[in-house]
Amino acid sequence: MTLPNDSLSPDLKHRNFRHLVMDIAWFGLGIPATARFLSIYAIRLDASAFLLSLMTSLPAIAAMLSSMFAGWWRSRYDTTVQAQFWPGFGFRLVFLLPALTPFFPDDWQPYWLVIAVTLPALAQGVSSVTFLVLMREGVGIKSLAALTSRRSLVFNSMFGIGTLLFGFWLQEVAFPLNYQLMFIAAFGLSLVSMWHVQQVRTTSSEVRVAAGQPKVRPWKVPAFQRVAFVLITTHVTFFMLAAIIPLRLVDELDAGEEFMSYFGVAELAAAAAMAFMARRLLHKLGNLHTMSLAMLGTALSALILCQTSNLTVTLVASALSGGSWVLVSLAAFNFFSEHTPPESLTSYSTLFNQIVSLSIFVGPMIGSQLDGVGLELTTILLIGALLRMIAAGLTLINPFDRIRRPASAV
Repeated sequence: MTLPNDSLSPDLKHRNFRHLVMDIAWFGLGIPATARFLSIYAIRLDASAFLLSLMTSLPAIAAMLSSMFAGWWRSRYDTTVQAQFWPGFGFRLVFLLPALTPFFPDDWQPYWLVIAVTLPALAQGVSSVTFLVLMREGVGIKSLAALTSRRSLVFNSMFGIGTLLFGFWLQEVAFPLNYQLMFIAAFGLSLVSMWHVQQVRTTSSEVRVAAGQPKVRPWKVPAFQRVAFVLITTHVTFFMLAAIIPLRLVDELDAGEEFMSYFGVAELAAAAAMAFMARRLLHKLGNLHTMSLAMLGTALSALILCQTSNLTVTLVASALSGGSWVLVSLAAFNFFSEHTPPESLTSYSTLFNQIVSLSIFVGPMIGSQLDGVGLELTTILLIGALLRMIAAGLTLINPFDRIRRPASAV
């Protein structure tokens, strides 16, 4: 049996830690191009709520399907770092492909944006799984919580800086050249991020299962069933408003690119502050109680967006959403990591990625369907807020334990 990577030297772990933080710093600087401004670009091209939801949902389902091959892909390489190269590069094309949009006929441009974010997601599915394994290999399980907290803090800080820079650029340069150059610049920044990932060094992949030992099936493990339940309830209810919020801001409240950059910075500043305090909160409250309270925060954010017509007030909702969701994300990952045996890193990480991807696919589709039946955006926001409150309560419930109790009592 191969020893896990806690056998790495402290100097090598520190070096890997630094590269993994620098990776997310450069990535965070470029990602506002797609995460913050791509939906606005699509709205400028007259994309419907359905197309906006597809821009979130189709990449998620593509990533989920391709992640099924992550174990096979990883087995073709000696190290996880080597296995990460091509999927990581393919995923980063999501920054470059939207720059080709103006070369298509006007009627095709919104549909090209859907394709431009879906194709790289096929690589993202494999990349996400191998990267989860790479992080745990690179710094060891004991330093994983510190790494995820630091990466979250740096990511949100750089995301905010990138949002301000790109927002100013988009406001000052003529359309559509402003968007084209932004996407090209973001692609360049993502390549710097990729270079740092390739500098990570590990001495082994994961603990190997001894010959003849039965293979673990995560779906049959009660602890992982609880993890899956929590991931689904939180992610579906949060992402169902992914296409609704920008429509509410841009179409109904007349927000422009400059304001949307402020909206994003408010969200990210709060997320960075919460990431800084996350380890203390998680230690004091625990993963599940932190998630529950944070989901209530996201529900309150949706209620504010539903009720207000003042753009300045929406900044409060943005900050509340950003700070709350980063706590949900960190607590969910820690909860997952605590229930992941070292001999099954790849299989558990694959399922983690698939559950999150499927939830991100289902959530926006629910929101777009509600819009499609003629409900007002404010009504959809109210429904989303109520569902997030329900998710906050469900986070503290273990339905699988209740199901098993009668059988165990017999």
